[in-house]
Amino acid sequence: MPASSPEDDFIELYPEALPAATCAALVERLAMSEGLRPGRVGAGVLPELKDSQDLGISGLPAWREAEAALNQAVFTGLLKYLRRYPHALVAPLMLQVPGEGGTSERLTPERLRAMDDAMLAPLVETVFRPGAINLQRYAADRGGYPYWHCELYPRDAHAETLHRHLLWTLYLNEGFVDGETEFLYQKRKIVPRTGALLLAPAAFTHTHRGNRPRGGEKVIATSWVLFQRAEQLYGGR
Repeated sequence: MPASSPEDDFIELYPEALPAATCAALVERLAMSEGLRPGRVGAGVLPELKDSQDLGISGLPAWREAEAALNQAVFTGLLKYLRRYPHALVAPLMLQVPGEGGTSERLTPERLRAMDDAMLAPLVETVFRPGAINLQRYAADRGGYPYWHCELYPRDAHAETLHRHLLWTLYLNEGFVDGETEFLYQKRKIVPRTGALLLAPAAFTHTHRGNRPRGGEKVIATSWVLFQRAEQLYGGR
């Protein structure tokens, strides 16, 4: 396993994860959407905690291609993330993979890192699933998500929010000041750049907030990488 470094904070940024032209088209389309609603937090619409205009696009036929493009960009980044932090996949589950002579072997971090995309992708799809995607607009000099929060909490009886493993944000524009995603304990601010993908753990260790953009609006797509539900992973056991 590589030696640790100050950069091993489990916060990864992948530039140009989505083409700039695709980002611009999403920003323009969102601006014209009649489905924008005030942004919500777990407790509801509380603009003192989160001041934004949001549109959930998952499951909307008109946004199917955009949802697929965003999920593909995130999946490509996720494969890179898991090669850097293989225990994000190896530690929660004792996974078996085919070995020599028809036997099964325990998946190790070393073997995961050595897998090409064709081998790793099906394994990742077995363990994880994409969350619902939310597009968000933060108005210049007003909007923001100043409340320090994490993404893991007991929201509902189905425990969907407890299945969140990683958070992701894909920045769809720039051209404003501030507006960073700021992580509390890591003392790190991520400056939005068009097309860049942010991946980080969903739990309290990566408590974060969205700082107010100045001089221009900020537009992002955001969601989570979730574990498959137990019924999918383990069947009736």
